[in-house]
Amino acid sequence: MKYGSQTTLKDHVSLEGIGVHSGKPVSITLHPAEPDTGIIFQRTHLEGGREREIPALHGSVIDTRLCTVIGDPARGSVGTIEHLMAALRGMGIDNVLVEIDGPEMPIMDGSSRAFVAAIDQVGVETLRVRRRLIRVLKPVRVDLGRAWAELLPAERGFQLDVEIDFDTPLIGRQRKVLDLTPETFRKELSGARTFGFVKDVEQLWKLGLALGSSLDNSVALGEDRVLNPEGLRYPDEFARHKMLDAVGDLALAGAPLIGRFRSYCGGHRLNFMVLEALFAADANWTILDQPVRRETGHAELSAGLAVAAFAPDTN
Repeated sequence: MKYGSQTTLKDHVSLEGIGVHSGKPVSITLHPAEPDTGIIFQRTHLEGGREREIPALHGSVIDTRLCTVIGDPARGSVGTIEHLMAALRGMGIDNVLVEIDGPEMPIMDGSSRAFVAAIDQVGVETLRVRRRLIRVLKPVRVDLGRAWAELLPAERGFQLDVEIDFDTPLIGRQRKVLDLTPETFRKELSGARTFGFVKDVEQLWKLGLALGSSLDNSVALGEDRVLNPEGLRYPDEFARHKMLDAVGDLALAGAPLIGRFRSYCGGHRLNFMVLEALFAADANWTILDQPVRRETGHAELSAGLAVAAFAPDTN
């Protein structure tokens, strides 16, 4: 991610779809936002006609089991935010108000492609305020069984190195390394779809989850083959989607990161945990190019960390 000015959208744009877990229709509208707003989710149609704004920050995270969820179950929350967050961070969008009329983002085709198309439809506006960046100063690492994730210092930009290892020849061991820019995100990551095993999805159906999952929005894996008639979009689509999820989850840092991210058999839980580890000590990070309109210190980003309800990722 380059230095420079903050950005937003030139106009509002709306999308409609279904929630992958609820199976219910949901509409979102992406609105331009003022400098230093960041990404804010505005839940509408809450009980009693209430609305609630939820900042897309790691301190707002309340669950990472099946997807990344921010907010408060009692007052309003939004789930499955990672694909939109990946599109916004990947395409270099700093400030957006996301109006949403339900508790879950639309899954669209299971990737970030529809959100990138929406950004392209209205265009990007450059704002006359400098972009804030977060530089990783010291290595931080988290482990969870054989899985791990870490953030490392780098001189410039943001690089991801994601490796997965599944005990099935349909996936096996895959690794993807990428320097994140709008160009590489669009070409290499935006179209990578979420995936899952049919046997696991059937169990989720019994629990009243994944009700919107279908071959239209997921790569479905049977015992010995990919069930989608069109097959895979990339030979390593599984690793690419894990990287897409990481881009979206790490966007909850609140500003683009300068550093390197590495993970092995990671997922939403580890992505969140490594952000917690980064912000656990001021010595781990610093802010570069602070906005000129408002002072921002370490406490603003690292305060109010929520404890996520941890459980294994399923996609």
